[in-house]
Amino acid sequence: MAKFTRHIFFFLNRFRYQIVAVAGLLMVGVLDENSFMKRIEYSYQINDLKAEIEKYDRQYQHDTKQLKELRRNPKAIAKIARERYFMKADDEDIFVLSDDEQPVNNESKYETTD
Repeated sequence: MAKFTRHIFFFLNRFRYQIVAVAGLLMVGVLDENSFMKRIEYSYQINDLKAEIEKYDRQYQHDTKQLKELRRNPKAIAKIARERYFMKADDEDIFVLSDDEQPVNNESKYETTD
């Protein structure tokens, strides 16, 4: 047992600078709060947030343009009311077309299979 501990102390004494350097790199690279792994993770998060900012900026520009149109043109209000809220004039009919596929079920919910 004493021979084994002597070999360990000899190994630690001989490679102490390399061991400290590896331990320091591990702490800085992986374990630390400001590690390289965290920096890469934050970089991806920043890129996602920038893309989200661009999306909201485009949406803001579109909405601002639409708001200016609504303030300038009273017919635009009627157009939006017809498109979004299915409102109609007295002499119009509304037809709603949908691309949604309905599930095909052979059984009706009111039928019983006894």
